[in-house]
Amino acid sequence: MDGLLQIELTSHERDVLLRGLRYVRSAVMLETREPSAEDTRVRSGLLDEIQNLSQRLENTDPLPVNF
Repeated sequence: MDGLLQIELTSHERDVLLRGLRYVRSAVMLETREPSAEDTRVRSGLLDEIQNLSQRLENTDPLPVNF
């Protein structure tokens, strides 16, 4: 069972993570695989996970930083 991990990110850190997720998504899309139904299902699942995480990050408003 996955646990919930809560972290605080600056806007810049969130943008860095989103750029990294776009890179990972591209790598998954360009990866050479056998053209089987199982591989297609696995790739689709990975892409869905990446998309869901990206959307969660994009929909998060940064908290104000107090010094």
